[in-house]
Amino acid sequence: MARSLDGLVLSPVADQAPGQVGTRTRFAYREREGRIWAAYAGGDVVRGHLVGTREGDTLDFRYVQLKQDGTTSGGHCVSTVTELPDGRVRLDERWEWESQEGSGTSVVEELPT
Repeated sequence: MARSLDGLVLSPVADQAPGQVGTRTRFAYREREGRIWAAYAGGDVVRGHLVGTREGDTLDFRYVQLKQDGTTSGGHCVSTVTELPDGRVRLDERWEWESQEGSGTSVVEELPT
């Protein structure tokens, strides 16, 4: 199992569609006893939160966010946690909106220290 996400800051490696999370978005993760949560912001996202669970190297969570234009949205994501050769954490994500149309994949990685 990859190491804990507790206290890590991660960021997408590429921008998503306009109005979504992107390379300027920062996720501050916490993890305890199989539960995960994070606050995130940056780019088009003013404030976002996610909550869910971790079983082994699989995260299952829901997210909600407030965008710069004042709209809100939310969805569901399943991520696989891996460790990169340099020891940083990577999340390979499959997400889908629940408040609007759309789904996709993304990659989020721990920022180098």
